Amino acid sequence: MSGHSKWATTKHKKAANDAKRAKLFAKLIKGIEVAARVGGGDPDGNPTLYDAIVKAKKNSVPADNIERAVKRGSGADSGGADWQTIMYEGYGPNGVAIMIECLTDNRNRAASDVRVAVTRNGGNMADPGSVAYMFNRKGTIVVKKESASEDDILDAVLEAGADEVEDLGEVWQILCEASDLVQVRTALIDNNIEYESAEAALLPSVEVPLDEEDAAKVFKLIDALEDIDDVQEVYANFDVSDEVMEKLG
Repeated sequence: MSGHSKWATTKHKKAANDAKRAKLFAKLIKGIEVAARVGGGDPDGNPTLYDAIVKAKKNSVPADNIERAVKRGSGADSGGADWQTIMYEGYGPNGVAIMIECLTDNRNRAASDVRVAVTRNGGNMADPGSVAYMFNRKGTIVVKKESASEDDILDAVLEAGADEVEDLGEVWQILCEASDLVQVRTALIDNNIEYESAEAALLPSVEVPLDEEDAAKVFKLIDALEDIDDVQEVYANFDVSDEVMEKLG
């Protein structure tokens, strides 16, 4: 299995304490605002908003917060910020390639905070395009194992355009082309299979295997980046074995 994918599906467990949880809520709310601004406030006609709301609900964001974010984003209420999406590229310890996706209302602040976090944690920034070619945007859908068997999922999604189903321990991850994400997600719903999240993500085409020491350094860098309010997602091309993950807790 992919160490990077497994990390991506488990990292939100770190949000157990209040500070981490507040940051996660803020990122999810920001994602809802942007989705509503781009595609309108009706989830039935805006698949990106629909999936952003599902993800927020799965992470226990209060319904009132979700509703207010939709209204701010769609313009029904005032107070929505002018969020801009910016992608930064860099390298972490041991040459791990990193893509840092920001949603910010202050480009200078975001650039400064990202640069400080990267350089202080053993990495360096890279020129635009020098890292991006190592990643492909894919549709990713996460389903808890208690929700469905692998066979049930395959029966539901293969004809809808899914490429594969990965076993990530506690969950299944369905991969598809980003353009097929809505169709595959709809196939799950039509077959009464509950999913945890559905989103377009950057997946690495080549992965760098890490030992315990280098993995600890990379995870520290990712933690520092995810603590930045403007950072929405961090993608990296590392691969860490189950044994190393267990040692690192």
